Amino acid sequence: MPELPEVETIANGLHKRVAGDVIESVWIGDKSNLLKSPAVEIAKMLEGAEIAHARRAGKHIVIDLAEPRRRKDSAHKPRGQWIVHLGMTGRVLVCDVGTEQAKHTHLVAQLRSGRELRFVDPRRFGKLQVVAAESFRAPGDEPIGADRERFIKMFKGRKTPIKSALLNQKLLSGIGNIYADESLFRSAIRPRRRAATLTRNDLMRLYDAIQVVLAEAIAAGGSSVSDYVDANGDEGFFQLEHRVYGREAEPCMVCATPIKRVVIAGRSSHYCPKCQK
Repeated sequence: MPELPEVETIANGLHKRVAGDVIESVWIGDKSNLLKSPAVEIAKMLEGAEIAHARRAGKHIVIDLAEPRRRKDSAHKPRGQWIVHLGMTGRVLVCDVGTEQAKHTHLVAQLRSGRELRFVDPRRFGKLQVVAAESFRAPGDEPIGADRERFIKMFKGRKTPIKSALLNQKLLSGIGNIYADESLFRSAIRPRRRAATLTRNDLMRLYDAIQVVLAEAIAAGGSSVSDYVDANGDEGFFQLEHRVYGREAEPCMVCATPIKRVVIAGRSSHYCPKCQK
């Protein structure tokens, strides 16, 4: 499932390519399980709207919609927000008209520029919805630039494994399996450690590791370990920098001890048994 760096990369790419464009018409497929809002409401919100901004909130892409401006220098009048959750295999692509349409395309927005904005999702775990202007909020705190003291307080005393706590989107929104494993490795903390056993210094190291890992991953365009591509259809490169995730039985890059994989709350977790305590 795309995590914070992948969603950030897609949202930034969308903003650069389609901000200021106008959605002239919308086609929506018949897979209603993808829709958190009725198809008629999605079409009504999107058609005729100007794309004011595309950004990330947690693991969601938020496309701010506005009434079309009569002059380029006039202010936007908000219309609403188009919210996209990519699920496991979702993609939002900017395509030229005439580009072959993928088999599992579920929404096509025709843009005034002549291009198309397409939502493609083979496994159909993604979600599409529209909400009133500026009403969408991610369930937890933003990890990037989070307040350090609030972060420490958030995890201190919790009885769950620290890996499970990091994956709790009601605490921090955006961190998933890959970046939890990579951050725990860099902070020398085992994923099974209960959060309550972590000292203040442990949590400070973890905070710093999360900031570094997420920044590096965004700079590399995210991790392409399955279906992820950005808004241009290009893969990311951070998977080449993974130190533990997906490296079971391979030597640790620091001490050469074989990387172990354990299952915590149904999720795979990778760690070095020597470097992480």
